Amino acid sequence: MAKSLSRHLTGARRTESGNRNLGYLLAFVAGAINAGGFLAVQQYTSHMTGIVSEMADLIAVGQYRIALFGLVCLVTFISGAACTALLVNYARSRQLQSEYAIPLLLEASLLMAFGILGSQIAEVQGVFVTVTILLLCFVMGLQNAVITKISGAVIRTTHITGIATDLGIDVGRWLFRKAAKGTTFAPTPQRMPMLAILLISFFVGGLTGAVGFQALGYAATLPLAAALIATAITPVFDDVKERKKR
Repeated sequence: MAKSLSRHLTGARRTESGNRNLGYLLAFVAGAINAGGFLAVQQYTSHMTGIVSEMADLIAVGQYRIALFGLVCLVTFISGAACTALLVNYARSRQLQSEYAIPLLLEASLLMAFGILGSQIAEVQGVFVTVTILLLCFVMGLQNAVITKISGAVIRTTHITGIATDLGIDVGRWLFRKAAKGTTFAPTPQRMPMLAILLISFFVGGLTGAVGFQALGYAATLPLAAALIATAITPVFDDVKERKKR
C-alpha cells in the first residue's frame, strides 16, 4: 500500500490525481517551512515578489548592502529551481523512475540536516540567519520546480498569489456561466476544488509549522523531511532493483 502510494505520488508515470495529491502535500510542506522559517529568522523565504520589491525599496533609500543580499536570495531560489531541472533531465535521460523523487529526497536531506544542526548553527553569531535564509530559499525553489515540471506549470505550491488569482478567475467564470446559461466559458473540471485545497493546505501547513517550531524548535523540520522521504523513496528503490537486474 505504502509503495503504491509512493509510486502514485512521485513515480515517472503521472496521473492528474497523483499530481493533485502531491501538490497538496507539497503545499503543506511549503506552508510549514515558510511559517516556521519566519519564526526562526523573521523573513519569509518563498515570497520572491516581496524580496524583489524590498530590494527596490532598499536601493531607493541607499541600503545597497542589504539589497545585495536580497539579490543573493533571489539567485539562490533560482538555483534551487535549476537544480531540480538538472536532476529531472539527468534522470529522464537515463530513463529512471525516480526523476521526480530525487529532487524531493534532496529537499528532505537538506531539511533533515537543518533540523539536526540548526541549534548548533544558531550559536554562531552572524552566520545562522544568513545560512538559514539561503537554505530555505534554495529548498523552496527546488520544490516549486518539481511540481511545476510535473504538472506542466498548472500547480505551484510555495506561494499563494498565483493560486488565489487562478481561483478568483475560476469563480468569476463559474458565476458568469450561472448568469448566462449556455455559454462555453467554464472552469476546468476539478480545478476550483484543487486550487481551494492547495490554499487550505498551505495555510494548515503554515499553522503546523509555526506551532511546531514553537514547540520543537529546529527539529520541527524532521517530520517534514520524513514525510518527503516516505513519499519519494519507492521510485528510487525501483531504479536500484532494475539496475541490479542488468
